[in-house]
Amino acid sequence: MRRIIYFLLVTLWSCNAVSAGGHGVALEAANVDLANKTSLQRGAGLFVNYCVSCHSASFMRYNRIADDLNLSEEAVQTNLMFTTDKIGDVMKVAMRPADAEVWFGVAPPDLSVIARSRGADWLYNFLLGFYFDESKPTGVNNRIFKDTAMPHVLWELQGLKRPVISHGEESSGHGAVAEVTQFETVIPGKLDEGEYKQAVRDIVGFLVYVGEPAKLVRYRIGFWVITFLLVLLVPAYLMKREYWKDVH
Repeated sequence: MRRIIYFLLVTLWSCNAVSAGGHGVALEAANVDLANKTSLQRGAGLFVNYCVSCHSASFMRYNRIADDLNLSEEAVQTNLMFTTDKIGDVMKVAMRPADAEVWFGVAPPDLSVIARSRGADWLYNFLLGFYFDESKPTGVNNRIFKDTAMPHVLWELQGLKRPVISHGEESSGHGAVAEVTQFETVIPGKLDEGEYKQAVRDIVGFLVYVGEPAKLVRYRIGFWVITFLLVLLVPAYLMKREYWKDVH
């Protein structure tokens, strides 16, 4: 039994280490807070402005966003609905799949469950990991997802960075360097580093919410469930004492 427990602990630790490493690259924690509705609202705005032009979220409806994120339907129609005029529609992509294949070689994936398949930390570091690489058709590469076909759609917020090559490092060609962790700004963005990280955290938080909206429901009822169980504990304990007082 002791060996089985030890084996399970080692296995769990190994899985966590692999997921945290992201193919050997240490991942910074996203620290997503689904209880922060303001952050989720900002994330929804950034998502529709920078992502929906290529990526859909076909499992999520706009009226569900309005209900869950404490937004009026009028606010959602005005600020979030750029690809439809029906509040009950799903978040459709603005670009045709055929055009996407011509421009990018492959149609960009639906992002409804990307946070569940990749993980919030991976997404967070992916959006932070773009750097200038003139050898790529999009002009950028990514330290988390090498040779990604996705352009740096948030470049105007973050700016463009170039990997810093120290003495002894080998270039993989045209400025693309394997496992580089130091970057220098080539073109500054609208946001400083802290502001950009918060913007990315907002987007990732929204995608985590889209992947499992029921989490917000669990958060709402969780407090009352725990409170009920704690209150129930008192009469249950008193009843236990009453039943067992003659046994001892």
